[in-house]
Amino acid sequence: MKFLAACTLVPILCFAFQDLGSKYGGMNWLTYDYTAWSLMIAPVLMLVLFIRNRELIRNPRTGSNFSQTIKIVAGMYALWNIIGAIGYSWLAVISVLSSLAILVGDRQLKKRASA
Repeated sequence: MKFLAACTLVPILCFAFQDLGSKYGGMNWLTYDYTAWSLMIAPVLMLVLFIRNRELIRNPRTGSNFSQTIKIVAGMYALWNIIGAIGYSWLAVISVLSSLAILVGDRQLKKRASA
């Protein structure tokens, strides 16, 4: 859960520091690239975390919080990376596919566990 929290919070904190630092602090080195790349890398790292912790999703007693949290965060990053793919870089498509793989894979793992 700590790794998932880091994947969730680091891009949000990068965006906050970029906005506040460039607006009020005069820090010109905090560019939008700083934020965009962290938003595109986080879903790929979450996919690795999802693959490594498949057993948590199959067992609803121990992994219900993990499953719910990773689905919410993947949905959030899918939305932001679709916007990023249109406005910033087509490399964000990889992140969108990673988020969709998490959302679909979670459902498939739960179906297999209940069967």
